[in-house]
Amino acid sequence: MNLPNLYLADLPPEAVLTPSLVRDACIAVKRNRAVWLAERPTQELVELLAYAAERWMTPDNGFRRLALQQGPVDLGMGSATLSRGLDAFLRHLSVESLNALITQDLGDARRLDEFSAPAGELRQGRTSLVQGPELLVHVAAGHLPSSSLMALVLGVLTKSAQFFKLSARCSVIPRLFAHSLADLEPKLGRCLELAVWPGGTEALESALWEQADCIRVEGSDEAVDAIRSRAGTRARFIGHGHRLSFGFVGREVLSGYMARKVAGRVAADVTAWNQLGCLSPHVIYVEEKGGVSPEGFAEMLSEAMADREQSEPRGELDVEEGAAIRSRRSLHELRARRHLQDREGAETVPRGAFFEAPGQGTRVWGSAGSTAWTVIYEDDLAFRPSCLNRFIYVKPCEDPQRMLQAAEVVRGRVSTVGVAAAEGRMQDLARGLARWGVARVCPLGRMQEPPLGWRQDGRPTLGDLVTWTDLELGS
Repeated sequence: MNLPNLYLADLPPEAVLTPSLVRDACIAVKRNRAVWLAERPTQELVELLAYAAERWMTPDNGFRRLALQQGPVDLGMGSATLSRGLDAFLRHLSVESLNALITQDLGDARRLDEFSAPAGELRQGRTSLVQGPELLVHVAAGHLPSSSLMALVLGVLTKSAQFFKLSARCSVIPRLFAHSLADLEPKLGRCLELAVWPGGTEALESALWEQADCIRVEGSDEAVDAIRSRAGTRARFIGHGHRLSFGFVGREVLSGYMARKVAGRVAADVTAWNQLGCLSPHVIYVEEKGGVSPEGFAEMLSEAMADREQSEPRGELDVEEGAAIRSRRSLHELRARRHLQDREGAETVPRGAFFEAPGQGTRVWGSAGSTAWTVIYEDDLAFRPSCLNRFIYVKPCEDPQRMLQAAEVVRGRVSTVGVAAAEGRMQDLARGLARWGVARVCPLGRMQEPPLGWRQDGRPTLGDLVTWTDLELGS
């Protein structure tokens, strides 16, 4: 399949982008929006998005095949991992789920087309119309394509012209999805623009900020703050910075059979998107006094990780990422030796605060001859961010309160907590996590598969993009 040169991101690498090119592209997509997109019925757009997703789910779809050929090189992950991640996102893009998202955030799906209201507001004599920004600018993070695909969907639903500033490392799949929409409806394709340039290219970015009505940024805290400071105050700014996630396993699910099942679910979460998203777990806290000990659970998880590597290889990493895993794994192996020698009363070799941390238990499991996966068990409860790419910590805890005390260092920056516990405990656990500041609680095994209507960072993703006009009806 040969893609036409529809977007700036389709230009050859030697092409030079200029501020005037960026400005002209913004003006063009705004003009195209006014001519076609702004007046399209919302239901027509919902059905178009759902049909596009349905086509992508078909194995012989040309855009999907190209994504699975080029995406692994672009993202540094195996094709099976990429395929699972794409399917997890695409199966949520149904007519039912899209309409549920609109209703959830806006109260009435008709509000994007006309003044309307649910029955309760009508009884108060009030209806509302919502409108998306004329030009919605997205600055995409450099790890996962799913966040860019979701951003594109939101922009289509708000009937906005859209300009994506993509990361060079994660540009292939958003480009292909935009092309697939243009293939279905060329007029919609002309309301989109995508480009790639190094972050911090001020001349290009200034031209973009001048045209934007809303700027939506995903990335590191430093990147979000830097863009916020340069973008000015004319456009609405929505920033989603760095977040972390972790898991909790309750003692009541730690019977032999169930513990192994939960370990498989954790392995699914750790390997999804190679653990690179904000929803991926860094640490799994395992409650003590269950049928399987936390250390025993870590060993079960290592077996599940090895199985996953067989069916879903991680893929090749760059030199720096591989070195980070080898270095971290080596440190923990030394620490494990120190703890083993202490227990046996032998002379120890490694010294220093890291090796003499609280607790007398450290064990390391890892893929033989590679960095494909690593499981670290340690008694030290302190939350320790993973170096990612299938590197996971398992730690024991007395109860959920002790877990939250250990994770206090990341409080306010936690996106998701995955939980495996008895159904009767879930409400209390979720309430405690919510009060602590967690935005999303879900079953383990679904951490990287949020529903379409999930509220990123605790905010309504669609609702944050629109402005409201209320109409108060006369007597």
